[in-house]
Amino acid sequence: MSKNNDHSSADLRTSIFIKGARANNLKNVDLTIPKNQLVVVTGVSGSGKSSITMDTLFAEGQRRYVESLSSYARQFLMRMKKPEVDYIRGICPAISIEQKTTTANARSTVGTLTEIYDFFRLLYARAGRTYSPISGEEVKRHSVTDVVNHITSMDEGSRVHLYAPLPRTFDDRTLRRELELLQQKGYTRVMANDEVTQIDDLLESNPPALAKTLAELTKEEEMMVLIDRFVVKPGDEENNKRIADSVGTSFGEGGGEVVVYVDADNWTAWNNRFELDGILFQEPTPQLFNYNNPSGACPTCEGFGRTMGIDEDKVVPDPSKSVYDGAVAAWSGSTFGQWQKDFLRVANRFDFPVHTPYADLTREQKRELWDGNKHAKGITDFFDDLGKKLYKIQNRIMIARYRGRTICHTCRGSRLRREADYVKVGGHPITDLIDLPIDLLQKHFQELELNEHDATIAKRLLLEINNRIQSMMDLGLSYLTINRLSNTLSGGESQRINLTRTLGSNLTASMYILDEPSVGLHPRDTERLVAVLKRLRDLGNTVLVVEHEEGVIAEADYLIDVGPAAGVHGGEIVFAGPYEDIHKAAPESLTTKYMDGSMFVPVPEQRRRLTNWLNIEGARMHNLKKVDAKIPLNALTVVSGVSGSGKTSLIKGILYPALRRELGEGSSQAPGSFSGLTGDVKQLTAVEMVNQSPIGKSSRSNPVTYVGAYDDIRNLMASQQLAKIRDYKPGFFSFNVDGGRCDTCKGEGEQTVEMQFLADVRLVCEECNGARFKREIRDVTYNGKNITEILDMTVEESVEFFKDEAKLVKKLQPLLDVGLGYITLGQSSSTLSGGEAQRVKLASFLTREKKGEHILFIFDEPTTGLHFHDVAILLTALNALVERGHTVLVVEHNMDVIKSADWVIDLGPEGGRDGGHIVFQGTPEALADSGEGYTAGYLKEVLEK
Repeated sequence: MSKNNDHSSADLRTSIFIKGARANNLKNVDLTIPKNQLVVVTGVSGSGKSSITMDTLFAEGQRRYVESLSSYARQFLMRMKKPEVDYIRGICPAISIEQKTTTANARSTVGTLTEIYDFFRLLYARAGRTYSPISGEEVKRHSVTDVVNHITSMDEGSRVHLYAPLPRTFDDRTLRRELELLQQKGYTRVMANDEVTQIDDLLESNPPALAKTLAELTKEEEMMVLIDRFVVKPGDEENNKRIADSVGTSFGEGGGEVVVYVDADNWTAWNNRFELDGILFQEPTPQLFNYNNPSGACPTCEGFGRTMGIDEDKVVPDPSKSVYDGAVAAWSGSTFGQWQKDFLRVANRFDFPVHTPYADLTREQKRELWDGNKHAKGITDFFDDLGKKLYKIQNRIMIARYRGRTICHTCRGSRLRREADYVKVGGHPITDLIDLPIDLLQKHFQELELNEHDATIAKRLLLEINNRIQSMMDLGLSYLTINRLSNTLSGGESQRINLTRTLGSNLTASMYILDEPSVGLHPRDTERLVAVLKRLRDLGNTVLVVEHEEGVIAEADYLIDVGPAAGVHGGEIVFAGPYEDIHKAAPESLTTKYMDGSMFVPVPEQRRRLTNWLNIEGARMHNLKKVDAKIPLNALTVVSGVSGSGKTSLIKGILYPALRRELGEGSSQAPGSFSGLTGDVKQLTAVEMVNQSPIGKSSRSNPVTYVGAYDDIRNLMASQQLAKIRDYKPGFFSFNVDGGRCDTCKGEGEQTVEMQFLADVRLVCEECNGARFKREIRDVTYNGKNITEILDMTVEESVEFFKDEAKLVKKLQPLLDVGLGYITLGQSSSTLSGGEAQRVKLASFLTREKKGEHILFIFDEPTTGLHFHDVAILLTALNALVERGHTVLVVEHNMDVIKSADWVIDLGPEGGRDGGHIVFQGTPEALADSGEGYTAGYLKEVLEK
């Protein structure tokens, strides 16, 4: 890189120049990053990758963006912390796509995140056609133009009379009063019983009907007022204008209705109300399909899709059964069984398939079973009947047994009011599409046939929808549905969905920073991910990817290797250049060594002997196809398979809550559908789910508190001589309670400024300058360091610093053992990645392990954020757990972890509806030799290396 401060304009158009980056552990780094290329930043955990990409590049890009805004926003710039760097030249507008699950909002879905659902709403509002649920005919509103065109198409000289029916909207207005008002408006004639009568004559004759209100009139007493009479003259523009005015007046006077009489004997009725079969329909608007708007939200669940009520999974515990075979568990026994008999007796009247498994019933058939119809009563009627007799204790017990948080029975989980179902595009309502997997949704739109008028309207909308669907297919998300809640997505899925939205926006000349987009992806899907990243690059963007996946690294246009190690031993650029030149990297580059095979994660010399087992039988939650899985105890087991194949359903949805229930630990989560859990369950003392959820919600939460070491640090500081003299208790060295912490920032070291329509800005506290404690508390030192300086130390440094405090070191050592020696003791939990949070939890278990325990540890993709070298460290820690008498179960895609397992359960073969089968169960070598499923081929390649 050029060492002077003058870069030519040509250089700035092609490269980004960083001079003297010093954020966190970076050691005055100089770096040149080429623009419009796929740049991969790699290196061991804690080496400084995020410091370069997020804390330097993105932070400066964000700061410059805010600088371009209003004076209101700029007033905080003097206090905003600038990145620790001499300068950055040639920087593009920066967009960051992180791993973290996007939102906890219970209304946010895949459809809203990708913006596909927004286009759906527009499509159905503009090209949708409303059909009556009674007759099935299309509901149309007649306009003034329709009526005028009808009249002007008649033969020239035709005599036309326009009549408007008297409206019934004024319930308390008498017929006499209405006729008097019509007279005042200038109308003189009405038609009653097919005869035209002068209003004056009618009032004078005073028939009994005049005393009735408009709502009380019988059909024979109804009247129509004559609005206008004219002769058809097709070429006469003045006459046509008069006709249009009169038709508009007729619609107004007739409450939306007009009757056209031709030559006194031929008549047609026209209606400009959106009405058919006696139903006034709601006209399609985007709001009608918006479950975040009262106009579209289901009135029962208010747009959430779920309510407290009768739980479908409890009522139908085994969806593989048919109604005939007893799928409805509530309809059993001598008393309640009568409901099933009654339903079966009349099912043929409405062609209900009583022998079809519940899981295979269509949406409409399930609705008939639950809601019933004119022929039969359904499940909802059954529980309503029980609810009317709550004085019977057996009824109260019955309702309580089947009660839970369940899908709303009014909208069946679609979140929309029923009127939205009446609007169709291509014969399908919007509720048919939201539960389709993305691959079937793509097929639906490829086969969608519209007439010329609707196709013109929908052309642009369909283009946007199809582009986003294709991006989701390319990113390995074909198994998701539009209605899937975003807070149920993994970090990797959230990131790839954000990438879908990014591609849809078609931004150019921007810098995208992605944090491990391959998380949660099977190696099969990595190639498709790379193709999407290259497409983003080809739009004219600079794509920076923090990544450890070998398949992504090998496809980089430009590779930046940060290291050589973590924490204080990292922070340097080991290599920066085209991927082909990686062999020129410094010899200490761990990335190079693992990429060229000179270093590798070894295959265990022998697999453990498997004697005791857990058996999950008949698992059928979500897409699982009634599978039986065998899990060995005292071993390392890996559950693998492509995204959406059923891994999470099997382990997190069934095994974990079922084991908690068996071991008496209790669980708010009920296990999914399965037949039984057998085997050596009693050998386990506990089950622990070590997932990637944050270890603390407060920004004051930190790893050293989580492992219990902070108590010892506070006690140690309180035992120092100066602390005793000043009577400082251990609580004075905590930033969670008043006393020693800074009163201004409450121990956070930062203050949050709300920026109204922008993201909140976090600023360093002016009182303590980020130290978190009061000045007098910082006077107390241990070995020359005060509490702030101690919390700023890395775990690796602290183990050496506290070497004389054996109890404290014992609690800190597990953090070092799981590869977290680079994190600082006081680092906020909110800054930890999912993988780091997971390893902190593992370290916490290691610190409080008791003799005689046999815990089943479940890890959800623990290699998230790990370099090849870190995976080796992680495997050492996992095997140490097994050697101590525990069982480790890992859901993982990483081939180094899979090849190191004693037992592999591979699900698939595909994701979504084509998944849910156990492709293989056995040792890694047997899986590789079997050639079954996608994992086998990749595993064979790794084992042969």
